[in-house]
Amino acid sequence: MTTTLPERAGRRCHNVINPLHSTHYFSPDLERELTALGVDDQRAAYFAVRAAAMGPVGAGVVTATFYNFRPELVARHVPAVWATASPDAVLAARARAVDATLRRLLGEEVVASKEMSEAAELALRAVEACTRHARPLYSAHADLPVPDEPHLAFWHAATLLREHRGDGHLTVLVGAELGPVEALVTHTATGKGMAPKWALATRGWSRADWDAACVRLRERGLLDADGALTEAGAALRAEMEAETDRLDRAPYEHLGAAGVERLTELGSVLLTKALEAGAFPEGMIGKG
Repeated sequence: MTTTLPERAGRRCHNVINPLHSTHYFSPDLERELTALGVDDQRAAYFAVRAAAMGPVGAGVVTATFYNFRPELVARHVPAVWATASPDAVLAARARAVDATLRRLLGEEVVASKEMSEAAELALRAVEACTRHARPLYSAHADLPVPDEPHLAFWHAATLLREHRGDGHLTVLVGAELGPVEALVTHTATGKGMAPKWALATRGWSRADWDAACVRLRERGLLDADGALTEAGAALRAEMEAETDRLDRAPYEHLGAAGVERLTELGSVLLTKALEAGAFPEGMIGKG
């Protein structure tokens, strides 16, 4: 059943669900599992883990669907990583790592709780209304089976909701004529994106690339001399988020206002516990 949602309700829900999906990217459990397969480079591991649902794809597909990574960095690891570990092996390792990560961050009692089962049920219900067209990462993950255990089913649904929104957001970035580095710079300038040192270290761009993007954004009137968003830049980011909300509204409307509120509440409790357990590196988010 479709109901009218409060403004930004879907975005607020996404903002607590998405980090719970992302915890495994920073987990020693994932590093251990991928190293056991022979994938001991962290960036190769990231590309493999997130792309594995699409099969043994090449660098072009990963560059296009991940959007903000330097193409040369992707090509350094893809498709070579598939000769070390097949996509099926990577997916199995990812599942083991997610299981270990959630148990470690949340604790066995939370993992086995009725609230976890409720969160999984709500998130999976929202996923029922996700759409596949022009959403390659979502569609690839939607082909994977739903795990039996509630905490893994919840994580699977969170992954689908994340990639569904993410695929839509890339459409918005292209429409706003923000390339990979411009997207990173403007997101960082909001104070909600990765700090520049993290963006550069993980995405493969150089400081010169970053500075050149800043010049282009200043020429468009979107960034000021101090690296802050101008009024026009802030307005563009706000418009982009609103358009991303619009493209991503179906799963949350399907779940309904009460369901979205409850999933947000449950997700917030889980995220708080994960953050308290040190799920993410210190200083990763912000302008520093």
